[in-house]
Amino acid sequence: MITSDVCALALAVDEQLFGGKAAQLAVAAAAGLPVPAGVALSDPLVAAVACGDPDAVARMHSALTAVAPPYAVRSSAIGEDSKLASFAGQHATRLGVGPQEVAEAVRQVVASAASASALAYRRRVGVEEETRTGVVVQQLVPADVSGVLFTRNPLDGSDERVIEASWGLGQVVVEGLVIPDRFRVERGGRALERVAGHKDVAIELFDGDGIVEHPVSAARVETLCLDDDQLAELDSLASSCEQVLGHERDIEFAFAAGALYLLQSRPLTR
Repeated sequence: MITSDVCALALAVDEQLFGGKAAQLAVAAAAGLPVPAGVALSDPLVAAVACGDPDAVARMHSALTAVAPPYAVRSSAIGEDSKLASFAGQHATRLGVGPQEVAEAVRQVVASAASASALAYRRRVGVEEETRTGVVVQQLVPADVSGVLFTRNPLDGSDERVIEASWGLGQVVVEGLVIPDRFRVERGGRALERVAGHKDVAIELFDGDGIVEHPVSAARVETLCLDDDQLAELDSLASSCEQVLGHERDIEFAFAAGALYLLQSRPLTR
């Protein structure tokens, strides 16, 4: 189902209606990059769902029939993910969400965008304090390995890829639950540096529905989670994202059953 306030993710190019995250994923998906299937909910629809409007909830559920659960529910606020403000960690993400839980997950995302820490961040980076929040609902990738990829070194500006990754879903990296493996990779895919982290916890899809946190086996805690072939694939994805979306990108990725997925891409915020 496609209406003016809910559409397939690849069509959500209007940033003022669906938010920056949805708009950038839409451009990436339309260009053939490996973006998981999903839908984009506009700011007005999200506000209505958060208020419990039954018609809005029904329109959302109708659109989601084209996307297999479980879902990843992510914020896509207007003004989010720019060169000056990434909002990483400020707005809630809900993973392993079932069809009957989506409306509550949307409410939690909306509430997080109006939290004291998120509003303080808005003031600090000079973004308007009024919160307008779109939401992206995607099929959850059952990741074996996931993490973040910077297309340029965010610390010194060097023209090299910097990758941080861990076992399972990327939540453990984004929320700082582990010390991830760290890689430096030159353009072209050759590894310049590999530093093993301490990845003692993983969050993974459980029985095809919902997620579970569990300890990692001792043998894998300090074993590198990415090999040279995967590093080369990530370098290629970085180049594709730069070509389609612009240079200096901050990317979230996942490998599942040997396939690479693009979960998010935003301008690199120094």
